[in-house]
Amino acid sequence: MADPYIKPYLMTAGPTPLPPAVAQVMAEPIMYHRSPAFIEVYARCLDRLKQVFQTDNDVLCFASSGSGAMESAVANLVRPGKPALVASCGKFGERWAELCDAFGAELVHHDAGWGHKVEPAELDRLLSENAGVEVAFTTLSETSTGVVNDVAALVEVARSHDVLLAVDAVSGLGAVPIPQDEWGVDVVVSGSQKALMCPPGLGFASVSERALAYADAGPGGRYYFDWARTAKGQRKDPPDSPFTPAVTLFRALDVALGLILEEEGLERVFDRHRLLGRAARAAVAGLDLDLFGPEDENANVVTAIALPEEIDGGKVPKQMRDVLGITIAGGQNQLKGKIARVAHCGYFGAFDILISVVGLEMALRELGADVELGAGVIAAQRVFAEAGEPALAPAAGA
Repeated sequence: MADPYIKPYLMTAGPTPLPPAVAQVMAEPIMYHRSPAFIEVYARCLDRLKQVFQTDNDVLCFASSGSGAMESAVANLVRPGKPALVASCGKFGERWAELCDAFGAELVHHDAGWGHKVEPAELDRLLSENAGVEVAFTTLSETSTGVVNDVAALVEVARSHDVLLAVDAVSGLGAVPIPQDEWGVDVVVSGSQKALMCPPGLGFASVSERALAYADAGPGGRYYFDWARTAKGQRKDPPDSPFTPAVTLFRALDVALGLILEEEGLERVFDRHRLLGRAARAAVAGLDLDLFGPEDENANVVTAIALPEEIDGGKVPKQMRDVLGITIAGGQNQLKGKIARVAHCGYFGAFDILISVVGLEMALRELGADVELGAGVIAAQRVFAEAGEPALAPAAGA
């Protein structure tokens, strides 16, 4: 049982904290999904999602996690027995491979290594060596390591081979730029529970006309996640959903997207995430610790910290959660006990980072690491002080 006198701080990359206005709207009476009042909310969400994805495409919505949106991409694009390429660099990139296997693809899997980026030159080599590949899958922000791939460059490579590229932006959308139409990304999938500041339960697939046509040419093998069925409903006037939508979550999404687009503004949201990421990386350097993965000014979703070898790294998240009330994430799979991950995607501001760094310093010191208390906090504070007060906090709503 949690200690009621310890205030909880959620610093994971999903679920992420909710702005008060988002939480409050979900306490209001539920709507009938075919009522005019809800249809207005639904239509507004569909329009606002296009603005966040920076696209004119249909953003197809499903009652699912982000993994459901990923499955929709595989279900619509993969042909059983035909090759599909996955370029991964961590646990969630590997999920693409698992999904392709589940749907019967002849899998070509390039593992760039946990903590490394997918290099465009490697993608080019693989597509040159596997001429039968028509679809490829990769990741924008790899949540398990904090790495952010150069999607714009990867799209250029895929296009040069006339290959469709689907990108997992579940943690990255709304935190780091991925202007879909400008870059020409065929498919971008995401979820509600990370930078979009909503609870888990909504999956999104923004699908180009090119990708929709490719999916239509290979029918069968899906029902709930069929893109054509969902696109047909959403294109009606007024828009409709082929299945009962997650009404309460859409009301939360409506408020959250309003905060992102109208209260704060998308470019300012990106600036805030850049600032938070820069401060988190400065704190790591201030503590004489190493980042896990490359130093990257675009890695503004999650900061992965290599933990000192002289301590039991697996105890760091537990110490912070149980003693200090600060929930961060540890490493997954082969990185368990080796890294700690502090998120800053969504409803986070400067003081969330400072509190997390204070807690990390205290936990490391308690577990026997030779760190100087305050060194990381001072380094992060300098970053925020240089940026100025207006950049410290996200829009919260009424």
